[in-house]
Amino acid sequence: MASKPGASRDRGLIARHAATVLVGQLAVMAFGVTDTIVAGRYAEGALAALSVGSAIFISVYVSLMGGLQALLPIWAELHGGRRTADVGRSVRQSLYLCAAAIALGMGLLLFPAPLLRWTEVPAAMRHDVEAYLQVLAFALAPALLFRVFSTLSQSLGKPQLVTWLQLASLGLKLPLSIWFAFGGAGLPALGLVGCGWATLVVNYAMLGAAVWLLRSDPFYTGYRFWQRIEPPDWRQLRQFARLGVPAGLSVLVEVTSFTLMALFIARLGTAASAAHQIAANLTAVAYMVPLSLSIATSARVSYWLGAGDAALARRACARGFELTVLFALLFAGAMAALRWQLAAVYSANPAVIALGATLLLATALYHFADALQTLCVFVLRCYHVTVMPLALYCALLWGMGLGGGYLLAYRGIGPWVAMASPLAFWLMGAAALALTAGLFVALLLATLRRRR
Repeated sequence: MASKPGASRDRGLIARHAATVLVGQLAVMAFGVTDTIVAGRYAEGALAALSVGSAIFISVYVSLMGGLQALLPIWAELHGGRRTADVGRSVRQSLYLCAAAIALGMGLLLFPAPLLRWTEVPAAMRHDVEAYLQVLAFALAPALLFRVFSTLSQSLGKPQLVTWLQLASLGLKLPLSIWFAFGGAGLPALGLVGCGWATLVVNYAMLGAAVWLLRSDPFYTGYRFWQRIEPPDWRQLRQFARLGVPAGLSVLVEVTSFTLMALFIARLGTAASAAHQIAANLTAVAYMVPLSLSIATSARVSYWLGAGDAALARRACARGFELTVLFALLFAGAMAALRWQLAAVYSANPAVIALGATLLLATALYHFADALQTLCVFVLRCYHVTVMPLALYCALLWGMGLGGGYLLAYRGIGPWVAMASPLAFWLMGAAALALTAGLFVALLLATLRRRR
């Protein structure tokens, strides 16, 4: 049987969409790279505090962002079905969800002390961490509102404007972080907190530009977003919740299994925290590739589902899977081969460089498994499969990955004595993600067979 013309175009469309999203995501990730390098050059203690503070902020922000990102299949299906007016109404309703996410996130970031005590973060670090998070709490609202704009644009197959805004924001973030951290021109050196203030300024600038585009760009004005917001549509909000709540909780489990490592590692000292921050930052940057491919693939799968063509939806999934495996192998290989050079970019301390290079061997395995499971979970959301991934995440990433890493680091597991090293967390995390990826692939294949 000859393939349909749409199938042959999907690989190219997914690749171009993902490349555009990737450029923007890397620009945003460069915020973290910038702060890591600036903090590391400012003081080793600042880098260690950033490791803890960024772990908490990322856990909160990315979890809430995951709930909003889960709306992409809804809007892509409406776009595929040519239901323009419904897209506008649905986006206005999403603002209720976004407001709740902002309130929850700010509450967590403004009062992190109980979490810092529970994870036994050293008292000497806590003041800097709390001051940094209090600034970022007020940067959360513009960040989440901009994420709604970004998700909308991606669902409509128009990520280019988002990418241009993200690139422009990097040009503002870099000099502001350096200036606010080290001081100058009458401004005192603010250290790590200065990096937080730079993020706040940039986030509001990005949101302002997004609002201007929504009001003035002809592509967006056709959806009539700026009508008076309707009262809460509980049917629509329940649909959002069925996708967004499990998705947000899944992201929470996934991200905290990654970021809580920093809090548990903090008790090993500043060198261990600094080395972990290097590995975590590079892993997060590399993750932007499978994340971009997953966003692009899910947008295309949902588009075909909305257009009523399940066969082309399956083929779009296959094209996305091929690209994800290819790039995961390339990035994992580069991470292992260039581990010494990469670690040296972040620190001049030989002990930090040596430990960081060791960790990057484990992160190469971690990245490959992470790429596969990310694509699977995004596509599963297109088919409204969200509860089973959440259950698997809880059991494997929290139980085997984070819990197993804690035991291997501090107490030992069976014949393996306690390692007292961040390497224990990365090894167990990689093993948990590998098992998760295998189970998600099987779940996705079963789902696709049922939807034939």
